[in-house]
Amino acid sequence: MQFLWKYIDDLVGKGLDWIIIFKLMAYVTITLVPLALPLAILLSSIMTFGNLAEHFELTACKSAGMSLQKIMRPLIICTILISMLAFVFSNYFLPIANLKMNALLYDVRQQKPALYIKEGVFYNGIDGYSIKIGAKDKDGKTIRNITIYDHTLGRGNTKVVLAESGSMVMSQDERYLILTLIKGSSYEERPGEQGRNNYPLMRTEFDEQVVRFDLSSFKLTRTNEQLFKDNFQMLNLDQLEHAADSLERKIADKRIEAERRISMNYNLVDSVKKPDQNNYDLNAQIGDQEILLFFPDHRRNMILNSALFNARNMKSIVNDNAEDIAHKSKNLAKHRIEWHRKFTLSFACLILFFIGAPLGAIIKKGGLGMPVVISVLLFVIYHVISISAEKFAREGVMEPSNAMWLSSAILLPVGIFLTAKATTDSSIFDKDAYLRVLKKITGRLKK
Repeated sequence: MQFLWKYIDDLVGKGLDWIIIFKLMAYVTITLVPLALPLAILLSSIMTFGNLAEHFELTACKSAGMSLQKIMRPLIICTILISMLAFVFSNYFLPIANLKMNALLYDVRQQKPALYIKEGVFYNGIDGYSIKIGAKDKDGKTIRNITIYDHTLGRGNTKVVLAESGSMVMSQDERYLILTLIKGSSYEERPGEQGRNNYPLMRTEFDEQVVRFDLSSFKLTRTNEQLFKDNFQMLNLDQLEHAADSLERKIADKRIEAERRISMNYNLVDSVKKPDQNNYDLNAQIGDQEILLFFPDHRRNMILNSALFNARNMKSIVNDNAEDIAHKSKNLAKHRIEWHRKFTLSFACLILFFIGAPLGAIIKKGGLGMPVVISVLLFVIYHVISISAEKFAREGVMEPSNAMWLSSAILLPVGIFLTAKATTDSSIFDKDAYLRVLKKITGRLKK
């Protein structure tokens, strides 16, 4: 739904085939798997162990001598397999889905709106023509008071066709729009003789005339997907490492080049450093302002202008190179973020399982009530931490390696804590336990 609302203006009114819409939505669905899979594991684990605890099946298993870890063992193995498949999906399938989605989305956004000529309004969708229809009958074909401006020659409004009525149909292959004009006239200004500023007007009257408009530009044109393959979202681990190494070398080369250009431009006029030795003692300490006194006025002005030019040139070099290095550094951070994301997806599935399973055993609630509320709350916390840390990494505030693993590092102790509490049948979510503690505290305060 978020994707549809975001690109609704690019999809509506373009006459796209349902197969194109289906492909686009399928690619978008695939790209949302990294967002949905951890939430699905969290919710399913809470519901599963919540149902087991609610129907006292966990109690029966524990009374038979089975520990919580042994009960969880089959699902732990299943979650590990899902995590491995998630890594394979993130490394091999997700880049392909991103490539195809972005390439198809680019073509859809470049697609012209579907042909729709309204009454009383000039339609300029067909290249080189401007068409106006005064009225359109209910059959959708018969039209009246037609005006067509022909701009195909690129000389302005030099040709116009007027007709009282006509019909408008599409060819069978929908490649041409065929207008059959009845009882009309055409006016055209012909180019005059070379060197003369006169434009003869040619007027033609007709009883019937057929005009064909080429609609090939309205069909969806597919762009070569290879043009998008260098984007960081379309790369696997090996390609990301190669691209990141290339960016690091480019940044290092850029810094070396910047230092070289700065050193070349840091050439204050040699004559400033070596004025006439007869005018002052070589061993004397002379300040920057005093040294200019040893030169004549015209020489002094030339030195100051040269120094000012060199300073401005150096500032421009520093700013240009700093912006270029900053841009490449942000691009490098995006590649590093995408590299770590392929591992954090799998690890997040494991962590959220070890949070959801013991949490379900503790709260002892199954179904779609309390588990959904708790799952959404925990996942929102996880997602907010992940998005915020990723933004810090993109802006250079944090290292990508630290930012992408921050949410996992925060939730890992929570999973260990809940697993330990569920193993010992702790009542951390038991309301009566907290009420008993509160009564003891209030009783002591009264005494």
